[in-house]
Amino acid sequence: MKKVLIADKSDPICEKILREKGLEPVVKTGMTPEQLKADIAGFDGIIVRSATTLTCDLIEAAANLKAVARAGSGVDNIDVPSCTSRKILVMNTRSANTVSTAEHAIAMMFALARHIPQANASTHAGKWEKKENLKASS
Repeated sequence: MKKVLIADKSDPICEKILREKGLEPVVKTGMTPEQLKADIAGFDGIIVRSATTLTCDLIEAAANLKAVARAGSGVDNIDVPSCTSRKILVMNTRSANTVSTAEHAIAMMFALARHIPQANASTHAGKWEKKENLKASS
């Protein structure tokens, strides 16, 4: 059975999906680069997010590694040229944050429309301008 290291915190559904696909997920989060280097040789795949950086040194220590997955957009924490030279597949979930990004953009528009930044600044200044028109301070 192929072993996949989940090196960063992830939703438990990740483990479930890997098991359903006939893989053996192993969750070890918060490892130092030295700990990861000592363990990585025994894995066929690794899943990372932002906390783990896969350097050339780590990839060279990964004797059995066939795939690296970044649970998120971008692969800036993965040494892609090192993976490519070893024929290790690198992938990411570039659209995974699309809904969250859209929700955040809408929330920021509502905050601006309701003058939340001005109200926050006013409150932090020790005021409580419930009836004041905060538009004037924008």
